[in-house]
Amino acid sequence: MLQLKDVVKQFADQVVLRHVDWHVRPTDRIGLCGENGAGKTTLLRLLSGQSDVDAGKVQLARGTTIGYLPQEGLEHSGRDLFTEVRSALEELLAVEAELKQLEGQISREAEESDLDRYSELQEIFRQRGGYTMEAEIGRVLKGLGFAEEDWGKPCEQFSGGWQMRIALAKLLLQKPNLLLLDEPTNHLDLPARDWLEGYLSAYPYAVILVSHDRFFLDQVVSRIVEIWHGKLTDYPGNYSRYLAARDERVAALRETKRRQDEEVARLESFINKFRYNANKAALVQSRVKMLEKIERIELPPERKKIGFSFPAPPKSGQLSIGLSGVAHGYENKTVVEDVDLSVARGERIALVGANGAGKSTLMRLLAGVEAPLQGEREEGHNMVMAYFAQDQARTLDAKLTVLEQITKAAPFDMVPKVRNLLGAFLFHGDDVHKRVSVLSGGERNRLALAILLLEPANLLLLDEPTNHLDLASKEVLLNALKGYQGTLVFVSHDRYFVDALASRVVEVAGHRATSYLGNYEDFLRVKSGEGDGSHSSLRVEQAGAKGTSAPVQSKTSRVLSHEERKATRREEQKRKKELTQVEERIEALEQALAELTTEMQDPAMAVDHARLSPLIEKHSILQEELDDCMERWETLQEVLAEGEVS
Repeated sequence: MLQLKDVVKQFADQVVLRHVDWHVRPTDRIGLCGENGAGKTTLLRLLSGQSDVDAGKVQLARGTTIGYLPQEGLEHSGRDLFTEVRSALEELLAVEAELKQLEGQISREAEESDLDRYSELQEIFRQRGGYTMEAEIGRVLKGLGFAEEDWGKPCEQFSGGWQMRIALAKLLLQKPNLLLLDEPTNHLDLPARDWLEGYLSAYPYAVILVSHDRFFLDQVVSRIVEIWHGKLTDYPGNYSRYLAARDERVAALRETKRRQDEEVARLESFINKFRYNANKAALVQSRVKMLEKIERIELPPERKKIGFSFPAPPKSGQLSIGLSGVAHGYENKTVVEDVDLSVARGERIALVGANGAGKSTLMRLLAGVEAPLQGEREEGHNMVMAYFAQDQARTLDAKLTVLEQITKAAPFDMVPKVRNLLGAFLFHGDDVHKRVSVLSGGERNRLALAILLLEPANLLLLDEPTNHLDLASKEVLLNALKGYQGTLVFVSHDRYFVDALASRVVEVAGHRATSYLGNYEDFLRVKSGEGDGSHSSLRVEQAGAKGTSAPVQSKTSRVLSHEERKATRREEQKRKKELTQVEERIEALEQALAELTTEMQDPAMAVDHARLSPLIEKHSILQEELDDCMERWETLQEVLAEGEVS
């Protein structure tokens, strides 16, 4: 349905596409991948006709319709939401208008030609979904997160992110033969992403999209096209299969290049050796021609394995932070009410819910940035918090350079790591010498996040930390958070990120916060009724209360004897002594693991398997011992607490 033939596109001295031949089939679902600046958006603009090629041809099959969603910049005004979205069905609305006109004519005077035309139009209207048009508009709007009460609002009342949702809704309703989407999930929350994922998976025509959402790519696309050095390379399968196939291809390409280099060196050696030997002139000339014919192999850039580990956090109590009976709102509008949320040490909690449900409000309440109108906020013992807000960039000093800003904020022992960390968050080369004042909004947010991650906190509160990050940067952040030894509460609309990190999901909806044990996949199973319901922390707590509560003592219960009380006190003292010993051992193990992790993350270690293997084994043994100690520590804490209550 679409072909590129010998296409060239360049900007100034930068060639984006070099003599590209490419074919898109009618039902392809393609994900475009490549480094920032590789040309993904440029290619979409060429395909959409918004940009022209410098050489070559873009050929479309007859009757092909194209729909293009850019990353940003679209605005709608002058109509209410429903009318604006409905206007996308221009051809169908024209048929509807003609049907109404004919109905008026027929009611006055029924001409045979009018009746025939009316019958023809009715069939066209039916085939194109005219009789279900209103219902389909409602389905798409609801799927993208618009509440029914929003449908009558003027479009100009919606913010930039919602404006892009309006544009996406119009595009989906048009159902073009070729759908081009540039970061369609940027402005979508998780429920809307889930809906769009299902919609595109069932889309009957071709889809080409750019996305930094790994889970979304894995679920939607069946073909990955990588853009590198002006060339397109096809990989069958989804993003995860592409990563594996790319590594295999690069390895094979590297071996081929090694052999080619050896052959080139051999030919050049012969030429240089016999260049001035008349008897060998013909042989030399033949080898010169062979060299000229060799098409030199270019290797894709090495994907640098940037490792980052958090500074060891100070030890906290069992309770990290908690909210009890909390209610909050703005200008007589309730956002959350009657919220009880207790965050235990070591938990990884994902806050999920639709945009506007109150996730950021709940994060600000946890952070203490805002005080609740009702209820209480409780901090655990020795809690040291680091909070990343969506507008965290406001804390930066515009006069400093990127490198100066992060170096100024970094603890002394973390200063050697700041260049690596900046690289992980897309600040390369001379980028680190840019002043904060000239950075874009996305760049400022990335810098603010990098700075925050250097703080030795035992509680991280992260509100949309994956915004403005590409796939590689997300992977660096994800791996760092997996190794983080503190407590984590976060909001993210990246499904892969949430699934990989969360040990508990808290859904914010209907002014309430409801907990579900497990990751986002577990949460969806329970919500859809496929789970057994035991994932709900509320149900778990209730079951525990029913099953483990001690029988109530009556007033006539026997009073403990003097000897029994002495024995009880001795046992309590013994447990307290053991608790102290366990805590000391936990501290020593955590320190040892942190040092071991640092050693293992040394880039030189990655290729030194003889040194790395025993370190991995030692790490596993220490981690197992730490898990056992933590389990024993919790048991002792519970037993001692029960003793105090009784």
